[in-house]
Amino acid sequence: PWIDWIHTCSDQGSLIRDFTKWDNQPASVAAAYEALLRAAQIANTAPCGPVYINLDQTLQETKIGALPPLPDVARFAAPPSAAPAPELVKKAAALISSAKRPVILAGRVARSMQSWKERIALAEKLQAYVLTDMRSGSAFPTDHDLHPTAPAPMRPTPATVKMLREADVILALDWVDLGGLLKQVYQGDPVSARIINASCDQYSHRAWSMDHQVLPPVDMQLMCEPEPTVSALLDAVKARAERAPRPEETPAQRPDTPELCIYDVAQAFNSATAGLEVCVGRVPIGWNSRYRPFRHPLDFLGSDGGGGLGAGPATTIGAALALKGTGRVVASLLGDGDFLMGATSLWTAARYQIPCLMVICNNRGYYNDEVHQANVARTRNRPVQNKWIGQKLIEPDVDLAMMARSQGAAGIGPVSEATDLGPAIEQGLQAVRRGRVCVIDVRVAPGYE
Repeated sequence: PWIDWIHTCSDQGSLIRDFTKWDNQPASVAAAYEALLRAAQIANTAPCGPVYINLDQTLQETKIGALPPLPDVARFAAPPSAAPAPELVKKAAALISSAKRPVILAGRVARSMQSWKERIALAEKLQAYVLTDMRSGSAFPTDHDLHPTAPAPMRPTPATVKMLREADVILALDWVDLGGLLKQVYQGDPVSARIINASCDQYSHRAWSMDHQVLPPVDMQLMCEPEPTVSALLDAVKARAERAPRPEETPAQRPDTPELCIYDVAQAFNSATAGLEVCVGRVPIGWNSRYRPFRHPLDFLGSDGGGGLGAGPATTIGAALALKGTGRVVASLLGDGDFLMGATSLWTAARYQIPCLMVICNNRGYYNDEVHQANVARTRNRPVQNKWIGQKLIEPDVDLAMMARSQGAAGIGPVSEATDLGPAIEQGLQAVRRGRVCVIDVRVAPGYE
């Protein structure tokens, strides 16, 4: 009757098929073995992505007798990354070696130290400036002399725009939305730089979603991951001695506000974590990418796929689980809206003793939507001062520290004075060292910095 029927479907995989690379519903244990082997193989073949296996109720509840022997999983591993064609490598190397103002866009790349060192070596051999992206993880040391501008936020800084407009050859390493970046830089003018694009992302493009972004103009497409491309180019390019004039970028400055702001949180966080190996799992939308340098492939994990409110706590805890026992502290700086949408994940971290730190930059509202509502109000000649309606989390304020404590985590705050900020973060780090998950509620002024 009723409940079984509404919990039954004929093709469960269809619910998420547009989001996955492959799905399967095996009907036997032997078929389940094969499905899992194939799923792991497909998920780990570039471009990597999620797969889905549905073990039906009948399969789970039916008596099966003796289990089939387990296969040798090593014989079903994902294939190694494809290497770029030698003739294309030769042409790409000649093109970028002859450039006077080469630029490398380091996007979605591997986290290994070997690939990290090879990217640095390639940039130094070419004397090429490098731009990284806050949407992707740490890809190049951001305080290196060849990384002259801040990691790209949603909109490139004036210094970044100038650097890219003056570039004559751009090597893009799986850059997220390459076409969109070029559109922002050139503002409708023809793209004068020659573009080399190392990415196999095109293999995952499908009709239902526009996540393939703007179609970029590309002079040479290398349909492979960045790592084999960088390795091949490192051997093939000619060393350059001269470097283009360094772009000048305005240093980060504190906003003019009497309240605590994200700048203050960043300064206190950097001071408290000095000398520690830290993996920053997430930063809030108001974060200025000049606030903290990244010097290791695990220093920063990047952002979610695209404005995924509530992803911050879960990605922080997932990273902490993966790095547990390595000596690297996992700490995220989260917006209060992001935190509130995923706060129940704290119980999981407390239950399974997954140590991590979450510093909540709490502006007591969904400020991003306030900005949208202000723009709509101006367009429609309505009172801009009403932008907060439906967005402010006040009267009463949400006690984020108490919410953390109620789930077994350590909760500190609310912190609203600069003199209390550093000690609060130190206290939070001590809790993490003791194996706890800790949340610090810091009241900050709303705004983008």
